Amino acid sequence: MSVGLLVVIIGSLTFLGVMSALVGVFGLRVRVAERLGRSQSSAPGVDVQDWTRRAAETIRPLGEFVPRSAEEMSRQERKLVQAGIRGRDSVFVFYGIQVGVFVVLLLTFLLAGLLFQNPILYLLLAVFGGAALPDIWLSRRTSSRQMAIQHALPDAMDLAVISMEAGLGLDQTLMRVGQEFEDVHPVLSEEFRLHNLEMNLGRTRVQAFRNLADRTGVEDLRALVAILIQTDRFGTSIADALRMFSDTLRTKRQQRAEERAAKLPVKMIIPMVLFIFPAVGVVILGPAVISILTNLLPVLSGN
Repeated sequence: MSVGLLVVIIGSLTFLGVMSALVGVFGLRVRVAERLGRSQSSAPGVDVQDWTRRAAETIRPLGEFVPRSAEEMSRQERKLVQAGIRGRDSVFVFYGIQVGVFVVLLLTFLLAGLLFQNPILYLLLAVFGGAALPDIWLSRRTSSRQMAIQHALPDAMDLAVISMEAGLGLDQTLMRVGQEFEDVHPVLSEEFRLHNLEMNLGRTRVQAFRNLADRTGVEDLRALVAILIQTDRFGTSIADALRMFSDTLRTKRQQRAEERAAKLPVKMIIPMVLFIFPAVGVVILGPAVISILTNLLPVLSGN
């Protein structure tokens, strides 16, 4: 094995290790139950939360050196909140991760000897990788979280209608939904618990609902918040509005499923052309090609 290939392998493994550690840093969630004082038994062995906290404190100074405007900091903080990352210094940690990925890529290119061949190209690749890879991961995490909320919302509305018809108020209904969905749909349960926590801390109902919509970025939840604000303002029946909204959500979920089913044949064309059709062609035409090579070609050549 050549020295250059060995260096590339070591650099790739180092990059994967750093990325795994950074993913672990952002794997922490804000648990409302812990913030309300639920006691936790101390488990023997390595404290993962303490390790990730130390890693975040180590990476954060890198992000503080990155120049960013206040508007961009606010926009990045909103993206992190929509991805479920609500740490106090999460923005600086995220920028530190971008700087760390850039340094790892640059060192990998340097040790592999590629940086001396074309320094401008590989420097640009390192900058692009450091800026794009964490953003891609964050976008995928946000999309997955929004999809989970969108999938859980119709079931949550059914339970909310039942709870309100049983005599509970709106705030107690959302609290009940959050408790019941803690194991089934933890993402939506967490958002409803944060909403109730904001209400207990003195926020108005309208502001708490708007914060709920901004934290998630889900259009269906924005529509629900608009309906709840309007019904609270005009004094109409919340149970009737939730029932109609629940029926609408179920119809939209069925339409999304039908849309995905309609797109499936188009998505299957590429794997069929690349993998299935060649295999079928080999199975069908293989015996004929062998027979031609062994029987017909010698006859035509005069042997």
